[in-house]
Amino acid sequence: MKILTIELVAAMLALVAALAVGFSGQDYFVGIAFNIAMWVALTQSWSILSAMTGYVSLGHAVFYGVGAYALVLTMGSLPLPLALLCSAAAAALIALVVGYPVLRVRGPYFVILTFGLAELIKHIVVQVETGLGQFSRLIFNAPDLRTLYFAMLGLAVLATLAAAAIRPSKFGRGLVAIRENEEAAEAIGVPVRRLKLAAFALSAIIPGMVGGLMTLRSNYFEPQQAFDPLISFTIVTMAVVGGSDRPRGPVIGAVAFVLLSELLWSRFPHLYMIIVGALLVAFILFLPRGLSGLFERRQAA
Repeated sequence: MKILTIELVAAMLALVAALAVGFSGQDYFVGIAFNIAMWVALTQSWSILSAMTGYVSLGHAVFYGVGAYALVLTMGSLPLPLALLCSAAAAALIALVVGYPVLRVRGPYFVILTFGLAELIKHIVVQVETGLGQFSRLIFNAPDLRTLYFAMLGLAVLATLAAAAIRPSKFGRGLVAIRENEEAAEAIGVPVRRLKLAAFALSAIIPGMVGGLMTLRSNYFEPQQAFDPLISFTIVTMAVVGGSDRPRGPVIGAVAFVLLSELLWSRFPHLYMIIVGALLVAFILFLPRGLSGLFERRQAA
């Protein structure tokens, strides 16, 4: 109960600080906070599938890119909130369509398949855009940075609340049972295939809207950037750094990774990726449960 109280107080203080940045911060700090909120939303949504079921996905760039593309196609004819909902619906639909065959494999095969799926969808979009004579699309009349920041912050809060609500629920317990022993879970009556597909679709909704907001932030859409596999790798990295067994893990991982990246990029631009790679290896070897696990051990001591 004490740990839960501490977490709630910390969450409220973090939310107040995030709102304060949006209302009074300079554009530079709002930009950093925007990136943190984006990665929190993406990593929390990833945890709904991968942390709970053990199916490590490298395909979240698919949902991000599909959401961005859906917003580009609908923004001119629909109000912005409806265009964002279309982004979410398009990403969830893709997850439902490809989820059944993709989720039939496990382990490294699932990882490779989701990565290949991201590349496949990216090249399909590239071919469609080439056929239409479009090589990139400019976005006009996009909302200002602070409006986009509050929208992204809302997605981060929504993703965190969803992850926190799912974990103790019957649905969440079913997903954890799949992670622990899928064959045993299926033998005792857990609807394994249905739960996996539902988790896959739910984990796609937030990335779809995040992709739409990021397209508005950059003011243009380009398939190679929207479907960048680095998005998926960064999500997994933040989950490892933060530890994704509890909702606080993705938040800690996103905040730590973004702030550390800003610091390293400004001070060591040529060694940035080497240092980040070395730190990731160190986390895997010495902190397999991430910073969240370190916090739990200190509380237990």
